[in-house]
Amino acid sequence: MRIVLATDAWEPQVNGVVRTLTRTVAECRDMGHEVEVIEPSLFKTIPCPTYPEIRLALGAEEEIREMLRAFEPEAVHIATEGPIGIATRRICVEWKLPFTTSYHTKFPEYVSARFPIPVQVGYAYMKWFHKPSGRLMVATPTLRDELVEHGFKNVSPWSRGVDTEVFRPDLEPIYDEMGAKDWPRPFFLNVGRVAVEKNIEAFLELDLPGTKIIVGDGPARAELQEKYSEAKFLGARFGGELARCFRDADVFVFPSWTDTFGLVILEAMAAGTPVAAYPAHGPIDIIPGSGAGVIDDDLKTACLKCLDLDRGTVRAYAEKFSWRASAEQFVENLQPYPEPERGRFWRRLRRIARIRKRAAA
Repeated sequence: MRIVLATDAWEPQVNGVVRTLTRTVAECRDMGHEVEVIEPSLFKTIPCPTYPEIRLALGAEEEIREMLRAFEPEAVHIATEGPIGIATRRICVEWKLPFTTSYHTKFPEYVSARFPIPVQVGYAYMKWFHKPSGRLMVATPTLRDELVEHGFKNVSPWSRGVDTEVFRPDLEPIYDEMGAKDWPRPFFLNVGRVAVEKNIEAFLELDLPGTKIIVGDGPARAELQEKYSEAKFLGARFGGELARCFRDADVFVFPSWTDTFGLVILEAMAAGTPVAAYPAHGPIDIIPGSGAGVIDDDLKTACLKCLDLDRGTVRAYAEKFSWRASAEQFVENLQPYPEPERGRFWRRLRRIARIRKRAAA
């Protein structure tokens, strides 16, 4: 198939959404599909308020129209609810072109944590955005059930994967290279964006033995680093260094209540490191019964119980998740036009475009 992926989240952003989308595109191309990615670097952008490393596209709609006409996709997937997603949605609705969407971030809760905007307002917007979608893809059953309760329709599963070649237990330790000879063990690690919606302060407040380690960067880092000077803030790490950070930890701590999955959970498990978390979306679907982590309303209890888990069992559980299976599920969820209708649609659209150009001239 020729697939268009429209997204406001793309490289060089570093987060779980971008990792999911880039890996999905790579797997789809390996399976023989053609994928056109409509993403912010193709347009003029401005920094996102309160989050300048995220760029928001401006005035992209006409360019997106031309990209769709030129590519003639058989399926369109809109991954985010930002400017590119809104513009692509508007075009698809206008042209009566089928499309699918996905729900990667608990946007209402995310916005409410940063601005005085009620969560209900956020959900009203999200329901409006996803209503015309043929399928709304979500990562976990718990999130699916919650969205259905909020009145969302056509909700379908789209799970996630992990690269078990990159994240694995046999990597060399790393923290000694960063001065850890004087750090008491056990090492409790958190990896991700250092921002208010990630609830990292709940982890830093815990009375735990050993050393708390934060890998990542973000708008809340300076404040938290000053307030919790005993914790080790190592900044953003990538590739092999990041994988070694996971491997060298004793417990990975995931305190977020707003993530919809949490790829870092699987990355930690693939390195053999058990995961402690609250019973939130993602952890509650991944961890119970796995032997690879503990969820508890008391995060300290979950952390301490993880110290007794077998790292071999943790790794074995992560091996059940693959990016190829995730991409295959994504493709199955797409809503392509039937072949005869598709040909007529694009011929009609080209004809209308030619008439409009002649009229404008």
